[in-house]
Amino acid sequence: MGRKRLQESAEGRPTVHTVAARAGVSIASASRVLNGVGGSPETIRKVREAAAEVGYVPNAIARSLQSQRTGLIALAVEDIGNPVYVEMMRAIESVVAASGRQLLVHATGGQIANETALLRRLAHRYVDGMIVSPIRVTDDHLAALVDSPVPVVVVGQLGADAPVDNVRTDSRTGVGLAVGHLVAAGRRRIGFVNGPLDTVPGAARDAGFRAALAAHGIALDEHLIEVGDFQYAAGRAAAERLLARARPDALVCANDLIAVGALHALLAAGHRVPDDVAVVGMDDTELARMMFPQLSSVSLGSAERGRRAAELLLQRIADPGLPPRREQVAPSLVVRASSAAVPDTAPRSVPAAGVTGPDLPAPRTPEVTA
Repeated sequence: MGRKRLQESAEGRPTVHTVAARAGVSIASASRVLNGVGGSPETIRKVREAAAEVGYVPNAIARSLQSQRTGLIALAVEDIGNPVYVEMMRAIESVVAASGRQLLVHATGGQIANETALLRRLAHRYVDGMIVSPIRVTDDHLAALVDSPVPVVVVGQLGADAPVDNVRTDSRTGVGLAVGHLVAAGRRRIGFVNGPLDTVPGAARDAGFRAALAAHGIALDEHLIEVGDFQYAAGRAAAERLLARARPDALVCANDLIAVGALHALLAAGHRVPDDVAVVGMDDTELARMMFPQLSSVSLGSAERGRRAAELLLQRIADPGLPPRREQVAPSLVVRASSAAVPDTAPRSVPAAGVTGPDLPAPRTPEVTA
């Protein structure tokens, strides 16, 4: 006796009815097994075997409509190739995966229109929440954040009254750590290679550099400051422009990609690092440890910021009524061969406050953080 005709969806796909009929169980029993609710061992075996035989694939869209959850979290960053975002993404993904969800990553190119459009598309609720790390923050950003129908956590600086969960660092203090280290090492003609000043990190790091020089009694020389972009090629070109008009004995770079570009520009011009010119980057990414000489760099806690942002987002999804939270990750300086002769092989980590190394003055904490 042949099997009775199995029911399929209008699109020809096997349904729960199909699986139940093949397994010889009730539709309710098949549904419980397929949705992970459970059943007797024998029922579970029959349903799973039947589902495999007929090629049943769960309808994720239908499930999400029932639960009002998609199981997806979005991350939006400027450039997914930047090592600082790679480290942040890994930390976020670890937390998200442990919750049984999946991470979707978007590259915005730092374009305001791309980021605000992405935030507004959340109205379609294709994700359960989003983590966004904008390098520019506008009124459009804030409006889109406030209007978002799903939870959003911002990694970066926001105003004190922004009603959004926020994880930030203090890159201004971080630049101060770099300058203090170089001054303690006897450097006085300290140059600065920055990213765009119309970005949040660019503006904060420029302010931090100027404040740090003033705190150490060093006159500002605008010839020792150059602006490019937060990328390797732009960083190298900016360093070349600075070297063409000035003779620094040290360079502070606004991120590690710029620092690698500056290091290559210095070596190509015949300068010895750190003998002639010391170099300090920011972000303390894998690049810093891959370079020769290894790169001193200010850690801004990328992985830690990502981890905290993911935890805040999951808490917000579980309890939308929580008040807005703000967390800050302190910077620290990791000294390597590009800025000082390290007596042992292990890099020295210098925190933003509290313990200081023998050649480092106690850092001054600026009034304004970013």
